[in-house]
Amino acid sequence: MTVDAVVFDIGNVLIEWNPERHYDATIGEARRKEMFAAVDLHAINDRVDCGQPFRQTIEQAALEYPEFSTEILMWYHDWIKMAALAIPQSVALLRALRAKGIPVFALSNFGIESFEFAETKYPFLTDFDRRYISGRMGCVKPHALIYEMLEADCGVAPAGLLFADDRADNIATAQARGWQTHLFDGPRGWAERLVAETLLTRAEAGL
Repeated sequence: MTVDAVVFDIGNVLIEWNPERHYDATIGEARRKEMFAAVDLHAINDRVDCGQPFRQTIEQAALEYPEFSTEILMWYHDWIKMAALAIPQSVALLRALRAKGIPVFALSNFGIESFEFAETKYPFLTDFDRRYISGRMGCVKPHALIYEMLEADCGVAPAGLLFADDRADNIATAQARGWQTHLFDGPRGWAERLVAETLLTRAEAGL
């Protein structure tokens, strides 16, 4: 099938997202495991990704779990350290596609404020033709609505979209809507897929 536009997830495709790694390095693995067993920080972050205010949401969680308040507040104050580092090979693929005039979209679960902050650290986040950020849309992957909203806005038929994401549940929803998909497990495999689709040459893909 012809690919008319390429859709990138951001977290763990273009930017590493590993809060657990940061907590292990700062408070130790044992304390991190204790906290994550008591507090579903990823579910709290999902509320941010749906558009709730970042700082207020994290501060409220810190009040609800006073025994972990200092560590929970790190989710806000140390956020950029958890979203580090960029994945340079993936960034190069994004830019190679753009250089060839292939439309490139972002579809990512991201809070409004956290995405604005990420833009200041990762300028390539402005390189997309269109950006579909969950906090601005009020809906997160893998719910079908956010995919439907992208389709309605971009004007590309589902079968013409090639979507890379590191989570199988996000991929499954895209597949159910008729998108072409790639379960991202590293930039080399993604580069090979883009070459296989004849979107890039091996040289352009850095292979």
